[in-house]
Amino acid sequence: MKHGFIRSHRNTYSAFFRLIDLFVIFLVLSLSLVTYGLEMTSLYVSAAFAAVIGYLLVAESFDVYRSWRGASVVHMLTVTAGAWVIVCMAMLVFSFFAKISETLSRVVMGSWMLATLVALIGWRLVFRQVLFRLRKKGINARRAAVVGINRSGIRMRDELVSNPEHGYLFAGFFDDRGHDRTAEEFPDAVLEGHIQDLVLLAQEGTVDIVFVALPLKAQRRIDEVLQRLGDSTVSVHLIPDFFTYNLLHARFGEVGQMQTISIYDTPIFGFNDVLKRSFDILFSLSVLLIISPLMLSIALAVKLTSRGPVLFKQYRYGLDGKKIQVWKFRSMKTMENGNKVVQATKNDKRVTRVGAFIRKTSLDELPQFINVLQGRMSVVGPRPHAVAHNEEYRKLIPYYMLRHKVKPGITGWAQINGYRGETDTLDKMSGRVDLDLDYIRNWSLWMDVKIVFLTLFKGFTGSNVH
Repeated sequence: MKHGFIRSHRNTYSAFFRLIDLFVIFLVLSLSLVTYGLEMTSLYVSAAFAAVIGYLLVAESFDVYRSWRGASVVHMLTVTAGAWVIVCMAMLVFSFFAKISETLSRVVMGSWMLATLVALIGWRLVFRQVLFRLRKKGINARRAAVVGINRSGIRMRDELVSNPEHGYLFAGFFDDRGHDRTAEEFPDAVLEGHIQDLVLLAQEGTVDIVFVALPLKAQRRIDEVLQRLGDSTVSVHLIPDFFTYNLLHARFGEVGQMQTISIYDTPIFGFNDVLKRSFDILFSLSVLLIISPLMLSIALAVKLTSRGPVLFKQYRYGLDGKKIQVWKFRSMKTMENGNKVVQATKNDKRVTRVGAFIRKTSLDELPQFINVLQGRMSVVGPRPHAVAHNEEYRKLIPYYMLRHKVKPGITGWAQINGYRGETDTLDKMSGRVDLDLDYIRNWSLWMDVKIVFLTLFKGFTGSNVH
C-alpha cells in the first residue's frame, strides 16, 4: 500500500507541475497585456493555447515532468528552459509565415516569452528549495538500501549520505557475503544484514528503494536478489557497471513471447523521430532563409577564384551505414572521392585561398542544410566521414560503425568539445568516436538545441584538440 501511495503522489506531482505551467503561461500573458494597456483578444488567447499545447508536448519529449529527486538542478532548469525556447521559436516562425505577426504587439509577445521563461524557472526553484528543506528534516524522504559492498555501492552510499536534500535516507548495506570478505578493501562499510533481512524490511515497508550494486557479470547473484525482492513492492534499481556503459541506448523489447534487451540501438524512433525531423526542417529552413545572400556570395567567390564546380559532392556513410551524397562548397583544387582520400592538413597546397577561409570558419558546410531538408542529414549528429576513412577506421577503432545508428549532422557533440577538422592521429579519431557514441546514448531534443547554441560560440572556429 505504501508504494502505491508513493506512485500516486508521483502522478499527483506530475499533474501539479503541468497545471502550474499552464497557469503561468496564461497569467504572464495576461499581465503583459495589462502592463501595456491592451485587451485579451481571441488572437492572444489562441497564441496562449498554442503555447500551452506546444510546451506540454515538447516538455514530455524533454522529460520535464519526470521525478527530479536526486537529479541536478541545472539539468532540470535547462530542459525546462529549452522546451519553452523551442516553443517560442516555433511560434515566431509560424507567425512570420502566417503573416499574423503584425496583428500582435511585438513588445507584449517579447515580454511574455521572456517573462514566462523566468517564471517557469523561478517557481521550480522555489518549489525545489521547499522540498529540499523538508527532506533535510526527513519529511518526504525515502529509505534506500544498497545490495553489494564494492566501489559502485560505496559511491552510491556517499551520494545518499552527503546529499540529504535529495530525499534519500541511507538504510545500510546488505549482502549474503560476510563482513570479513569485504572489510579489508572497504573497512568503513558496515553490513546491516543479509538479503533475506532486506526482503523482510522491504515487505514491512521500512525500505522504499533498493540499489543493486552487483556487477552484471554476476548474473546468478543478481537473479537471486531480484527474485527474493520480487516478494515485496520495493522499487529496485541496478547501478550500471562498466559493461552497462557500453550499451548504446539499451531498452527492453519483445519478439512474440520472447523478451529482449537491446545492446546497440538508436534513441531516435517513433515520436522522437518526428520531433527531431520537425526540428531539422524548421531550423534548416530558417537558416537557409537568413544565409541565402551569404551562400550566393560564397558561391560567386569560389567560382571566380578557381576552376571547377561551386559544390563538391562527396559520398559519405549515412544512417545505418548507407551511402549518401554530402554537399559542400568546394575549397580545394582537387576533388577526391575514391577509395583513398587524404585529409586536408594545415597549409595544404590543394586548398584554395577562398577555400582556406571557408574551411577555417566552417562556411564550406553551409550547403549541408539542403542535405538536411532532403532527409539525408540532421542538423546535429556525428560528422560524416569520407567512405575511405570509414573503411580505414572501422578496422582500428572498436564500435566505430555504431556512430551510424543516427543520421550524420552538420555539427555534433564531438565538434563543440574540440574534435573538429583534421584528425591526424588515431587518438583524435578515437576521441571523436567516443563523443559521438556518448551523444547517441544521451540524445534528447534539448541536447540538440544545446549543441546548436554552443556551435555558434565555439563550433565554427578554433583548432582541434591536441
